[in-house]
Amino acid sequence: MKAFISLLLYRVVFLLLLPVLLVALLIRSKNHPEYRQRLGERLGFIDNKFNKNGIVLHAASVGEVLALKAFVEKVLKRFPELPLTITTFTPTGSAQVKKLFGDRVQHCYLPIDSIFCTHLFLARLSPKVMVFMETEIWPNLIAQSKSRGAKLLLINGRLSNKSVKSYAKLSALITPALNAFNKVLTQSEVNHDNFLSLGCNEELCELVGNLKFDIAVNNDVLDKKNELSQYVPSDRKLWVVASTHQGDESIALNAFKALNKEYPELLLVIVPRHPERFNDIAELSQSFGYATQKRSSNTPIDNNTSVWVLDSLGELMAMCALAHIVTMGGSFSNIGGHNPLEPALFKKPVIVGNDMSNFTEIMQQLLANNGVIQIADANLLSETVASLYNNTQQLNSVGENAYAVVLQNQGASDKTLAHLAALL
Repeated sequence: MKAFISLLLYRVVFLLLLPVLLVALLIRSKNHPEYRQRLGERLGFIDNKFNKNGIVLHAASVGEVLALKAFVEKVLKRFPELPLTITTFTPTGSAQVKKLFGDRVQHCYLPIDSIFCTHLFLARLSPKVMVFMETEIWPNLIAQSKSRGAKLLLINGRLSNKSVKSYAKLSALITPALNAFNKVLTQSEVNHDNFLSLGCNEELCELVGNLKFDIAVNNDVLDKKNELSQYVPSDRKLWVVASTHQGDESIALNAFKALNKEYPELLLVIVPRHPERFNDIAELSQSFGYATQKRSSNTPIDNNTSVWVLDSLGELMAMCALAHIVTMGGSFSNIGGHNPLEPALFKKPVIVGNDMSNFTEIMQQLLANNGVIQIADANLLSETVASLYNNTQQLNSVGENAYAVVLQNQGASDKTLAHLAALL
């Protein structure tokens, strides 16, 4: 009864908040026009051309979509007769789905978790299986999917200690949602234990590993690498600061002052996480006095250029392949860092800040195997880059060790596919 009342209250609250959420999307669209596009999908109005009775797979944004690539390819190969619909929340995630999979999958936004929106969504697609990723736990959509007879699968399950504390306050709502799944597949022992601590049935919960390790270099990445290399003179070395957030760029630009004087051949490449900040970062770099070029200019790097802003989508992995040293953004504040495995795939040494809480288990393995360099203070960034730059043996060994960790942990996609097949 308590669970029923909690779900009912949740549905009422989301119904009342629906106008507020739509206004929030419109406000956000002032600076990000993509958020005002396809608003119908946010309300559950899905294209009538979409095929029914297949698999719906939800990945919130870019990072999740990238992590799913190997798994999606396996699903498409194993179940060619079933329509696969991939949903996201963000426009950048949407763009990544289209880029990676094109018309091989159906794609739309996941609707707001309001009872009428999700009813329209489910009625239109009638999925055999609903697959959610990591921490995507939407009580209303889960309950409605279950009542319509759809199988439910949570993959690459991740719950940080912080999330557990938040969800524990809503246990009457969250615990039934977790136990509605036919299977909860977790990415590590810590995450596995956290799901159990929230009341997830132990028989439903299984540790299969992290899908993020199942990355691979494909022809698209190699083609993009070759394209980017045409813009970079052969005598330049690239320090790539990847997936940056507000504040990360200033840290990198300050650290680059001494490096730029001592190593004029070093080119700082900044890759902002969010497209709406592209122009601001280019202007910020210029305000520091650096000769700056943008990727969108499609012109070769000038000999006098010190900073290159990668104002494009879907080119980070290729840029990691060209890098000499990589620093992950989002790790010098409370963002929790970003995936260090993409540069590791190319045997590149990675420097991160003190906050990599989104990748705790991955970091534990990388640190234990000397496959990453973590600094406690952003002020140490300049000297850390210089130390690596001057020590070729260390530079190579950190990259090689990181690559070994990637290889040792691959295989989660096959295990996850087996569970999906069992449900189908």
